[in-house]
Amino acid sequence: MSVHSKIKRITVPELRARKGGEPIVSLTAYHAHTARYVDPYVDFLLVGDSLGMVMYGMETTLGVTLDMMIAHGAAVVRGTERALVVVDMPFGSYEESPEIAFRNAVRVIKETGCTAVKMEGGARLAPTIRYLVDRGIPVMAHIGL
Repeated sequence: MSVHSKIKRITVPELRARKGGEPIVSLTAYHAHTARYVDPYVDFLLVGDSLGMVMYGMETTLGVTLDMMIAHGAAVVRGTERALVVVDMPFGSYEESPEIAFRNAVRVIKETGCTAVKMEGGARLAPTIRYLVDRGIPVMAHIGL
């Protein structure tokens, strides 16, 4: 690759356009080293709250803080050029209200440089997700265990 060419980061619309078509490759990363190593091979990297157990030896994800997610999210973003980076919103950072979820999601995106946030919850979370998306925050949501 030429020193004058820049790798283009994958975007949300590009991933969305592949739904039902070309498979999307995703992995979880918690630090810049892993992110740098896998960046050429994945479409998106998730910085999961599982880092509480994997990196810190916690028994569950409940002790993971927003500051921890931001620190690891920023490291993963610094380690990538191509992959879209999604950072988990930890438990307690989005459940209270859509407004608090928005404030915390904005903080995650601003302080990490990630493209999207991930939140866990079912139908009860739909109004919060809509609130964030309507305000320009890409959200990856899943129903949890």
